Amino acid sequence: MLGADEMDFEIGYVVKSTAGRDKGKLLVVTAIGPDSVFVCDGKERPLQRPKKKNPRHLEFSGMRLTPEQTETNRALKKALNTPVFECNGKP
Repeated sequence: MLGADEMDFEIGYVVKSTAGRDKGKLLVVTAIGPDSVFVCDGKERPLQRPKKKNPRHLEFSGMRLTPEQTETNRALKKALNTPVFECNGKP
């Protein structure tokens, strides 16, 4: 996984939280601010209430979701729970 210093974030990127209460969880970038990134997972952080994260606390997973996969909370949860995103047998 790439750290925040090695890449620029784009909407739809799947990232892994490396700090905070959501550490280790997969999230999707939904918006980008001047010095922050807004992320959602469709469950604890629905699309209507994204989490503001420092980009240094995120790792890029190498995957990107389609606009259809980020359209609703249900679609987002389903996309993030697919086996493609499992690493070392752990989601």
